[in-house]
Amino acid sequence: MQFLYPSFLWALAALAIPIIIHLFYFRRFKKVAFSNVRFLREVKEETSMRSRLRNLLVLLMRCLALAALVLAFAQPFLPSEKEVLKGRKAVSVYVDNSFSMEAKSSSASLRQIAADRARDIINAYGVEDRFQVMDNDFAGRNQRLVGQEEALQLVDEIEGSPASRRLSVVNARQRSALGTEQIENRITYLVSDFQNNITDLRADKLDTNYAVNLVPLTAVRERNVAIDSVWFEAPVPQVNQNNLLLVRVRNYGSEDLDNIRLTMNYNGQNKPEGTLEVAAGSSVIDSVYLNITRPGVGRATLAIKDFPVNFDDTYHITFRTADKVRVLSIDDDGTPIRNLRAALGGLSVFAPTYVSSRNIDYGRLGEYDLVVMSEQPSVGSGLAEQLRQYVEGGGNVLVFPPKNADVNSYGTFLRRLGAGGLQAFEEKTREVSRLNSQEFVFRDVFRNRSASLRLPVTQGNFPIGRTGRRETLLTYRDGSAALAKYTLGEGNVYLNSSPLDADVSNLALNAEVFIPMLYKMGISSGRRRPVAYSIGKDEVIRTNRRSASAELVYKLKGPGGEFIPEQRVVDNSVLIGLGGQVLQAGVYDLTLGDTIVDAFAFNYDRAESDLSYADETTLLALTDIPNVTLLDAGSQASLIGDIRERNEGTPLWRYFIWAALGFFLVEVLLLRFWKA
Repeated sequence: MQFLYPSFLWALAALAIPIIIHLFYFRRFKKVAFSNVRFLREVKEETSMRSRLRNLLVLLMRCLALAALVLAFAQPFLPSEKEVLKGRKAVSVYVDNSFSMEAKSSSASLRQIAADRARDIINAYGVEDRFQVMDNDFAGRNQRLVGQEEALQLVDEIEGSPASRRLSVVNARQRSALGTEQIENRITYLVSDFQNNITDLRADKLDTNYAVNLVPLTAVRERNVAIDSVWFEAPVPQVNQNNLLLVRVRNYGSEDLDNIRLTMNYNGQNKPEGTLEVAAGSSVIDSVYLNITRPGVGRATLAIKDFPVNFDDTYHITFRTADKVRVLSIDDDGTPIRNLRAALGGLSVFAPTYVSSRNIDYGRLGEYDLVVMSEQPSVGSGLAEQLRQYVEGGGNVLVFPPKNADVNSYGTFLRRLGAGGLQAFEEKTREVSRLNSQEFVFRDVFRNRSASLRLPVTQGNFPIGRTGRRETLLTYRDGSAALAKYTLGEGNVYLNSSPLDADVSNLALNAEVFIPMLYKMGISSGRRRPVAYSIGKDEVIRTNRRSASAELVYKLKGPGGEFIPEQRVVDNSVLIGLGGQVLQAGVYDLTLGDTIVDAFAFNYDRAESDLSYADETTLLALTDIPNVTLLDAGSQASLIGDIRERNEGTPLWRYFIWAALGFFLVEVLLLRFWKA
């Protein structure tokens, strides 16, 4: 037997008090004068031995009662297998409030049971102990130690959260909070469903100076089906086209599922898209056609129905389609070839700007979707560097070298852009024999392609070198490239081997090839715009650069409220830092003043969709790590008793209180019924 507070044993010296009183208490006798004693009754004398026995028994009961009280205050206990913690304790309780905790047990949701177990843990300690209560939100107010009553209030305030944290990160944060006060005994509790994707505890990630207690909760039914991801098949969606949208639906459960109904909401109309069958532990990709009717920013929502975990049943997307392709035409004197001007100015889908190479506003270069270079004999180093930055940032450059082009100058320029160089001009008639309809520029352009399609013919060209990562779009009969594509950073470089002059090439006269080629080049980009972002994972989003002053700043407004995000201009883009302020799924509008300039879709992280948990064998293996203990969360009484036994041993103070009361009762009975 050991004592939590052995200093109280000094109070046993108080046993001397009743002994001293007993030894020095002498009864004084009075003399009474009688005239005649023969009338007195004979009194049976009580032996002095019997009286002394009663007094000794009363003294013994008093001493035992006092000793029992002293021992009770010293809190005796029988030690458990582990060392019992003596003195004040700092206790950190982590409550997993991620979406996976919405799964049901036999009585309630796992999140509700986790809150109940957290209360039980806190109540199992004393009011003098200090507590930290934390969840997946990692709020600043939870990074401090509080009293028992405030800790219970913090547990009551825990709600579901889209955040998901690895347990090693959680435990590191617990250790940080417990180290804020000088308390020797530091104990942590992890109340969670212990999903496989968050259970990453290892010996090298734990500190053996802190006790780690695992409190696993188990769902009755491990079933969940979710919309995993959505994307467009084409790099860029187009207006008035049936854009193919691909939807991946994943079954995380152990049972095959059928009759999963997929619906899509677009422009306020809810449209069923059919039913799906998904085998256990696998996924299917379904095709949905989206006819975009208006240019600009569009939004849509795809949904299924599932129970009980339904946070991943909807998937929000946004997309941008251009109403006009902004084209910058650069030539030697600002007067482009007549056929190029006719193509760009004759259709409303183009918004052209014509400049000479000496009058380029490089600060506005990023505002254009496509830069067309023609009739430029040479390319200076300044222009070459600006175009390189423009392409790397997601721009598109189309190059038509003139017949009198300086091959060396163009070679230096093209090498900066990662493209192949030009060889000497060859005056030779060549016919284009093949058009690459699998590449985005010409894909889905010719619905009913026939042999009557006229392909370009050139009277001379610059053979294109094979350096760089080239994709050929137009091919001559001899197999050489007439039009090649190169990717640099997030943009594209298109290099035509022949001049655009009608005396050399009839490409500009071939409207059925030239016009869609310019349009598709303008809307293409090496950087795909994400249709959606994940909450808690994607904390930085990108939009095109627009003018904003100190008085006029970007704001994000959506289901989770309105806030001003962090804003940083990088080249031709603006990086928007979210700072963890998007907590609710949905579409958020990016506004500049009162104007909506962009929109972004945010969905909950699908990491919580996988309801596969660490099994008992895995959790038991963790107990091989020093100071790691696995607790039974199935029974409230068992959990509380286990905690108290592990932290206090088997307490005996209650028995000593009852013993003290028993000794006092015996004393009263002796004095009451044993008459002297």
